[in-house]
Amino acid sequence: MAVHAPVLILNANFEPLNVCSTRRALGLILCGKATLVMNGRGQTHTVNRSFPIPSVIRLGRMVHRPRRKVRLTKREIFRRDNYTCQYCGRTLQNLTVDHVIPKRLGGTRSWENLVTACAPCNHRKGGRTLEEAHMRLLHPPKEPPASAKYLFDEYIRQHEEWRPYIEGW
Repeated sequence: MAVHAPVLILNANFEPLNVCSTRRALGLILCGKATLVMNGRGQTHTVNRSFPIPSVIRLGRMVHRPRRKVRLTKREIFRRDNYTCQYCGRTLQNLTVDHVIPKRLGGTRSWENLVTACAPCNHRKGGRTLEEAHMRLLHPPKEPPASAKYLFDEYIRQHEEWRPYIEGW
């Protein structure tokens, strides 16, 4: 049994909340805090009992929490820009993050000021503004949506059975 395999946790209203390990999910089920929604992985056996290995569980009580926001990280900037240089449109291995308005000119570390750039374009732009460098962006940068589909997109690719529980939110 893969005790570290991911399991989707749904709120009592079937809203996707988080992803946990199989071990944690089994603990929540055995404590009565969650119920099994989908078993797509077979059974695990103890000395005298068998348990279904969960793929999706649902909490028994509603958990109220604030809306999630996508954290501003280098990886999320690359993901938002689809691993594509926002100046020339090429998809390369060695991508960098560029400040649209350079820091020395008051540019901030924000979703609207950071874009994915290939090394040649980043070098060409340097510490200048877009107008000074005679460059333009393919897409205006903005904060990605904090929808369940965006937040859990990486997991959906590996676990297609989760799609119906995520796409509705």
